[in-house]
Parts: sequence; C-alpha cells; structure tokens
Amino acid sequence: MGVEQKLGNMGVVTARLEDLVNWGRTGAMWPMLFGLACCAIEMMASQAATYDMSRFGMELMRASPRQSDLMIVAGRVTRKMAPVLRRLYDQMPDPKWVVSMGDCASCGGVFNNYAIVQGVDEIVPVDVYIA
Repeated sequence: MGVEQKLGNMGVVTARLEDLVNWGRTGAMWPMLFGLACCAIEMMASQAATYDMSRFGMELMRASPRQSDLMIVAGRVTRKMAPVLRRLYDQMPDPKWVVSMGDCASCGGVFNNYAIVQGVDEIVPVDVYIA
C-alpha cells in the first residue's frame, strides 16, 4: 500500500507528531558511550575510518543517556556497575535499543565468579548480541 492510497480525496496525510519524530529517529541512531572493558576499544574502532558507522546514520557517540537511543554495552558488567547501567537505560527516551557487544557482556565470558554479571540481559532487555 503506497502513499497514494493513504492520501484520500484531499491529498493530505495525518499523523501524530510523536509518531513522526520516532520514525525520524529510527533512521539516525545516536549510540551512547558505555565501554566497560577491552571490548570498548573495538567499539571505538567501529567509528574509525575502516568501519565508519557514520555511513549507517550513527554519526554521533553521545555521553548523555537523554540524547541517545542505542546503548552498546561493550565489556564485562560487574555487580557494582549493574545499577548504574539500569539507571542509564531508564533515562534513555523511547524508542531505545540495546546491543550486547562481546562475549563478556553477552554471557560473562571467562569470568565465572560472583562479581561479574553473567549476561547483561539480566539487567536490561537486549535486542542484538554481537559475539
């Protein structure tokens, strides 16, 4: 169904402002800087010239959760850092997405002890896992 069918007799499309803003935000992701360990170096390299995430609309890496809509959790999450991670996730505006980057963020990695969270999905809902 194209735009021509939705126009109606007068050639006018109506929509809520919130829906238009959210549609515009889906094409321009602003990831939040949340590097916790060595995987953060890989996250920083993804902004460099070799991979260049700006080609996909991820131009700006934001340090504020109120200005970002994608949280990339890169590295191991400790039990002390878990409440901070949840607070930052709650401060992000909707729609928001979470990417778990690396083995440590996804399932705890080689750190199978009481201090490391065995997967960031225990704290926040994860949309994409990157090994």
